[in-house]
Amino acid sequence: MSRILIDTNIIIDLLAKREPYYKDAATLFTLADENRITLTISSLTFANTNYILTKLTSVKSSRQILRKFKVLVEILDLNDKIIELALSDANFKDFEDGLQYYSAIENDIEVIITRNKKDFKGSMIPVLTSKEFLARE
Repeated sequence: MSRILIDTNIIIDLLAKREPYYKDAATLFTLADENRITLTISSLTFANTNYILTKLTSVKSSRQILRKFKVLVEILDLNDKIIELALSDANFKDFEDGLQYYSAIENDIEVIITRNKKDFKGSMIPVLTSKEFLARE
């Protein structure tokens, strides 16, 4: 079964039902719910998603949404090595993207799914949009 890292923007597309991206994000998570793929996120993404959802809804609503969401993903730990790799890599202008990338590398993830492919230039693993990934399935 494919192990895939989902970038924060895809999660927000799903949970905030952002159009026109919601349908593809929902399809990805349906595949995970059917145990056809394993979706992973970094622990930082979980925290960032909570922050964004709290701004869009309320603390109580955000927590309820995240409790339900959590069962669909595997949450990857951030550790000293991942942080050091992200800090040392000048290719990542956005430190968070570096953390995502090295979380994927260190956890043997096969694909990163994001709407911002340009943020992962030079990746040693495939970086696809939701639409591109679903076209391959």
